[in-house]
Amino acid sequence: MRTPRLLTAAALAAAAAALTAAPASAGGGGSGGLEVYPANTTPGATVTVHTTACGTGKGAAGDASAVGAGAFPLAPGTHPKGAVGKFEVPAAAQPGTYEIVAKCSGDGQVTGDLMVALASSREQVPPRGHVKTGVGGALGTDPVKTAAGVAALAVAAAGGTWLLHRRARGEGI
Repeated sequence: MRTPRLLTAAALAAAAAALTAAPASAGGGGSGGLEVYPANTTPGATVTVHTTACGTGKGAAGDASAVGAGAFPLAPGTHPKGAVGKFEVPAAAQPGTYEIVAKCSGDGQVTGDLMVALASSREQVPPRGHVKTGVGGALGTDPVKTAAGVAALAVAAAGGTWLLHRRARGEGI
């Protein structure tokens, strides 16, 4: 009974790996889709797109308005038989997956997906300063005041102990 579960789990893991390893491109006309690099990015980053679907020496009109970046041109680039373009992901972009479109002149359009995530923890600034929890810190960090507070507590503890000891012996207060 355990073998079918293991085989099912292995098959699901292999399918998930195949889906996540697929490039961020999709065909919509022509011989290739729109490759988006990096496919996973953060707000404020520059994204490059490439397609071979438009043909040799032809440009395209890019549209990244889904993520808020607007239109951008794709020009014949150094890649053989392809067009390349760049755009910047707006700093106010929300996390999610967005469709980027390139319209070839007369040949239809191709699409690719761009996934925007929040900045990684390496880029975040750690918090600074004191946390106001309401516990401690009444006297501050001055060593003289701290010593005076400890001495006052010691005197109060010694006096309380002496009074309890007298009461236990019946001497009264």
